[in-house]
Amino acid sequence: MDTTAARVVALDTYDIRFPTSRELDGSDAMNPDPDYSAAYLILRTDAADDLAGHGFVFTIGRGNEVQVTAIEALRPHIVGRTVDELCADPGAVSRDLTGDSQLRWLGPEKGVMHMAVGAVVNAVWDLAAKRQGKPLWQLLADAEPEWLVGQVDFRYIADALSEQDALALLRHGRDGRQARRRQLFATGYPAYTTSPGWLGYSEEKLTRLAKSAVADGFAQIKLKVGADLDEDIRRCRAARAAIGPGVRMAIDANQRWNVDEAVRWTNALAEFDPYWIEEPTSPDDILGHAAIRTAVAPVKVATGEHVQNRIVFKQLLQAGAIDVLQLDAARVGGVNENLAILLLAAKFGVPVCPHAGGVGLCELVQHLSMFDYVALSGTTEDRVIEYVDHLHEHFVDPVVIRNGHYTAPTAPGFSATMLTRSLTTYAYPHGEFWATDLAARPGGVDPTAEEVAA
Repeated sequence: MDTTAARVVALDTYDIRFPTSRELDGSDAMNPDPDYSAAYLILRTDAADDLAGHGFVFTIGRGNEVQVTAIEALRPHIVGRTVDELCADPGAVSRDLTGDSQLRWLGPEKGVMHMAVGAVVNAVWDLAAKRQGKPLWQLLADAEPEWLVGQVDFRYIADALSEQDALALLRHGRDGRQARRRQLFATGYPAYTTSPGWLGYSEEKLTRLAKSAVADGFAQIKLKVGADLDEDIRRCRAARAAIGPGVRMAIDANQRWNVDEAVRWTNALAEFDPYWIEEPTSPDDILGHAAIRTAVAPVKVATGEHVQNRIVFKQLLQAGAIDVLQLDAARVGGVNENLAILLLAAKFGVPVCPHAGGVGLCELVQHLSMFDYVALSGTTEDRVIEYVDHLHEHFVDPVVIRNGHYTAPTAPGFSATMLTRSLTTYAYPHGEFWATDLAARPGGVDPTAEEVAA
């Protein structure tokens, strides 16, 4: 495809929301009524074949319009640049976006603005992978180590990971990569599922879905906890009875507790053999995580979906605060920063089990884990990608799960492209679904959490 003269001519944004709160899909102790949403963007080019890059940020409803506005603030940095320039060095794009001094003041490198940077950077990588005719994981796995190192921003992490360290890790990761690539296509990448464990589900539904997950080949499930200890004990007992002793069961508090509460609550659930406790406290509390890890062992401590940048991940690893690192494809500054996080995890020998409990996140993180397996860590031992079984039908190249494993995507790109029909139907508030739904409601507003519960 000849795109040497092509330029980005538009950055279009969309506020996309799905009414998942109606069935309590995604519900947890901190987020009882989520409407899974995406602040979505398309980088449109004037290439003859309509080449475009797609990206998004996952949110859970109200405030999605703020995230869309943040993405739009980055438009001047992208529109008018050549496809050649963007695809040759996404790292330069990342540095330009994070280096805007006035927008940087809104972070720096954290929160809504940084997530917007990540969405645009991910769209650039989607563009680059489509241009090369490769799925993103393969583009990364085929790349020369020196080029990959050039994509990483080592500011603030060089005390823990030098450029020389990264280069050595990537060079070592190339050994045996062709055999691992063949193995990936043969068996896929291990997954676990959170689908049985949403906090709003009844015990009957939890039990039914847990048994179904095991029958479908999943070797690990996850339950949301943290609202009521007696209720958690009952739900964990039911889940353990449903899956038996040979299947891992993780628990997730979604930042609900203080440090002492996390220790007490996790130890109270220890009889059910939880594999890890996820987000036991604030994701910014490095020393709190370290204290919890010491006090609840052998239950592992996992966190990462709300960790805001590579610097906090560096400190969690330096402090020995986590057993499992849960990167998120849309929380930090995109693929480039996630490369840094994968390299940090490899340096410290901590397994990466990505967060994917949101619209489109399964589609994205599979690429990061598969690159890590093929060309960096070289292993899937104690590594699993989260899987939730809803909203995949809105993507052109949805994930495919077989026998509890992600199958390797083969379509070019980052698997981020949503169907045009989904964009027009679920655009908020004027898409077909929302226009009809809101018109039927008093005042034309969304239902409250109390209305959903009723």
